[in-house]
Amino acid sequence: MVHLGFTPLLVLVLGASLGAAFPHDALKKSCSLSKYQFLVPHELKAVQKMKEQFEDIMLLSDRKCNTRLFHRKWSTAELSVPDRVMLVEAELDLATAMLGLPASPSFAEMRQRPLAFLTQAREDLRGCMATEAPSHQPSGKLRHWLKKLQAAMQTETTGCLEASAILHLFQVLNDLRCAALREQCTWPPLAARLARHGAALTSPKGWPEDQEK
Repeated sequence: MVHLGFTPLLVLVLGASLGAAFPHDALKKSCSLSKYQFLVPHELKAVQKMKEQFEDIMLLSDRKCNTRLFHRKWSTAELSVPDRVMLVEAELDLATAMLGLPASPSFAEMRQRPLAFLTQAREDLRGCMATEAPSHQPSGKLRHWLKKLQAAMQTETTGCLEASAILHLFQVLNDLRCAALREQCTWPPLAARLARHGAALTSPKGWPEDQEK
């Protein structure tokens, strides 16, 4: 079984999230993620095209995976605002790491735009946590998921982690939008609508439809 060489780094990052003892302060409004509230169509189209090409690659491979990282019993909207930011930052850490793996020339070209967008989003989230909620402690729900991610990084194959991250990119974008909406992303009714309509985003006002809980 082939495992990821960057696991110690991610474990270190997650360890910082899991081990800190912080007050439950909300993100201040001076930290702006508003540009992620309505994702622009060309960015969504680039992600969709890359995802479709990866699905074609998967059809020709012999990967047998049962990675269930993105199957959660709770909605992102149920988390506090700082929890949401922390969740999406961890999801984007995984996604950008997987999109940075060696690939065929055609897929390497196809992923360039999505990778740049997701990397920028991760840095924006990271900056928000560092400046607005540096002492936030993850809730029990989030802490459990972060531990699940850490365990997967140590036990799953690189191929299965890559498949899980790329095939669930629209769920990650969904979570990103929820984090950007702050208190406007609530359960119910917004997250209920999110759970009902799960497929690819086709407009800046839409929601992705491969959200899985």
